[in-house]
Amino acid sequence: MKKFFIGLAFFAAIYSFAQEAGKAGELLKNEASTAEMQVSGNAKTKGKGFDQSKYNQTGNSNHTSKNPNYQWNKNYGYAEVFLRIPEQGFFTVEVGDQMISNGSGKYRFFDLQSGKMPVSIYENGFLLYRTTLMLRNNNRMVLDFFTNEGLYLLDLYPVKSQSYGFNDWNDVWNNPYGNHPGDGYNSGNVMDNNTFRQFFDMLQKNEKFDDGKLALINQQMRSSMFTSAQIRDLVKYISFDNNKLALAKSMYKRCADKNRYFLVYDAFDFENSKRELMEFVAKS
Repeated sequence: MKKFFIGLAFFAAIYSFAQEAGKAGELLKNEASTAEMQVSGNAKTKGKGFDQSKYNQTGNSNHTSKNPNYQWNKNYGYAEVFLRIPEQGFFTVEVGDQMISNGSGKYRFFDLQSGKMPVSIYENGFLLYRTTLMLRNNNRMVLDFFTNEGLYLLDLYPVKSQSYGFNDWNDVWNNPYGNHPGDGYNSGNVMDNNTFRQFFDMLQKNEKFDDGKLALINQQMRSSMFTSAQIRDLVKYISFDNNKLALAKSMYKRCADKNRYFLVYDAFDFENSKRELMEFVAKS
């Protein structure tokens, strides 16, 4: 029992550091006032967020105003922001002096300065949300926005070799949008793979019996969601099939990608337990 609490304290310290470094799953405060949100935004957020006259004044299309002494500011910044809005609609997202308007729901910003950076989200010319991000060079911040809930910080991680890493885009979200707000959780709070590996390694090192394993996993479920693959690994680590089944059922409500829950079936040794879980998922 003493070993269990030492292990728990060790993981709490690790997870606390991760929260301080990235604050994954945090709902960022809306700094926009009610008055601001009730007034239509400025010209650049109207007409699908593109101000052609401003572009003609400052962009490459105005050949008459070229400055022969101009030099590209190659040291401007190396921070990145990826933001997704998983809702139908045409939104404008502004991060610092960059702005993107589209209906795809994906907004990628590169070459941002590090430090405090304002982010604003508009729909149909009206300000929906504004907050301040703390950006770091060579790091990508990944966020999720829901019009009825707010802006969630999902992850902050180093950009390797200046790679765009578009596959990571989908890895971070783990396809959680088969779920709905009524499921009783915020889709943003999914345990990232690095933190899960720390958690699983600590679990294997400190807990050899099912009672201790289940206690630690249940404790972590209070603050985190998991992917199907992560749940499979945890269920597989449980020794007895009846305990595996109980854990798999309890973790279903904390799964971010329920459409892939079939992966968990591989964790069972007996066919009857696998079928019982299938029936449970079908009824849920």
